[in-house]
Amino acid sequence: MAEGLTGALRLAPFTVNRKLPLWYQVSQHLRASILAGAMDRPARLPVEEDLAAHYGVSVMTMRQALRELESEGLITRRRRSGTFVNPRTSSRPMRLLGSVDAVVSQQKSDDVVVLGAEPAEAPPEFKEHFDGEVVRFRRLRKDAGEVTSYAENYVVADLAERIDVVDLRWMPMTAVLRDRVGVQIGQIEDTAEARLPSPDVALLLDIPLTSPVLYCVGVTRCVRGRVVDVASIHYRGDRFTFAVTFDTQ
Repeated sequence: MAEGLTGALRLAPFTVNRKLPLWYQVSQHLRASILAGAMDRPARLPVEEDLAAHYGVSVMTMRQALRELESEGLITRRRRSGTFVNPRTSSRPMRLLGSVDAVVSQQKSDDVVVLGAEPAEAPPEFKEHFDGEVVRFRRLRKDAGEVTSYAENYVVADLAERIDVVDLRWMPMTAVLRDRVGVQIGQIEDTAEARLPSPDVALLLDIPLTSPVLYCVGVTRCVRGRVVDVASIHYRGDRFTFAVTFDTQ
């Protein structure tokens, strides 16, 4: 596609699944790309012909996919003006309160592969949380031999040097920091959203680039308020659901 999308939205490569209607696949792929971006002003999409060329489909198929997104309120189509992504069309963060023990219990897994631990620069979106060096820990979780999630933890260097990576094969990072390193955990803030995986993540999870993942970020603070760990976890969308239960009393 010549110019791509104006704004923060970019389209990942598209792979056809022969078992699903083509217009549906295109609409879901474009929908995931829109939900992964957050724009303060309308972003104009390329013309239908360019979008159809990107996806390798007919213009009629592309129009059907766009009609689906328009019915969801994700885009607005204006005659003679073009197609626009509606402002701030993205998921809003949801904050949930709970105990650290509840977080630890849900992070546990019996089949974890530690891919590495090395000094690294925190990604741009996490830099605000750190004022020094960090160490990146990378892990894959499996269920019955099948990869279900890929996790990266960015831990402050003075605490990371006290972590035994062997513990990460059977303990979640939160438990290692609390029970092995002695960090007094004060707060964990989690956010979750649907997005398309990067090529590297899709390869690790063994999924198509067009398969959305549940992307979660967890910011862990000690009781003094210092951020000690930022977790970035990609869950396979076909293996996980997000459920919340509220008591009314």
